[in-house]
Amino acid sequence: MRVDTGAAVLSSFAASLRGLVLFGLTLMLGYPFSQAMAQAQSAYLLNFAAVGPGWRLATFPQQTMPVTVYSDAAESGRTALRMEAQSSYSPLLKTLKPAAAVKQVRWSWRVGQQSSAIDLRIKAGDDTSAKVCMSFVWPDDRVPFFERQFLRLARTRGNPDLPAATLCWVWANTEKPGEMIENPYTRRVRSIVLRNGVQVGSGWLDEQRDIMKDLRLAFSDEWPAGAPEPLATAIFLAADADNTLSHSVAWIAGLHYE
Repeated sequence: MRVDTGAAVLSSFAASLRGLVLFGLTLMLGYPFSQAMAQAQSAYLLNFAAVGPGWRLATFPQQTMPVTVYSDAAESGRTALRMEAQSSYSPLLKTLKPAAAVKQVRWSWRVGQQSSAIDLRIKAGDDTSAKVCMSFVWPDDRVPFFERQFLRLARTRGNPDLPAATLCWVWANTEKPGEMIENPYTRRVRSIVLRNGVQVGSGWLDEQRDIMKDLRLAFSDEWPAGAPEPLATAIFLAADADNTLSHSVAWIAGLHYE
């Protein structure tokens, strides 16, 4: 069978670009999708008792899918941020201006319900009932050539400040704690599994992470020895269920980073 390598390359390019553009549009890092979106977002900062002020709900322009619902809640004796995703997608984003040196992050969380269809290795299963993520200043010259071209093109199509490195700590399904997973849409986002489906329905679980240690683990192929530690540009919290068309409920409390 004849293989059209040119078509295959274009198809791969389109798929990678779609992932980067979608991620960039969603993450925003405080910059506009459009002037109208910038005005709407800047006027609507959210404050939650459990995670503090200064959050934005990041959505696609003219988004038609449901948005994840975030609300204050009293859960098992704690003041918490409740996250309910139902076939939905819309992370909570907090931009760090100026970019900050952060070394440690800690929080507590629990999950009451999530889908058994979650599989972080494939696009169809790329949902999480709860995750905490940070984006970082990352030199483009560390990014492999073809990915760098995708990234640059995605920036021209969506967000000019689309980050080259984002690290997430996730509550997974069957993936094992400690496992590092590259996002199936783009290698610019990499996740470390902390909890999984075995612990759904359990009580509060506490996390404390050495951010630079985890970032080096996730991006070791792009962080040369002796290179300075990067600054963080944003933190976001999310629960999503748009790929699996499922329903999840989770809570986060006591978020601190320094």
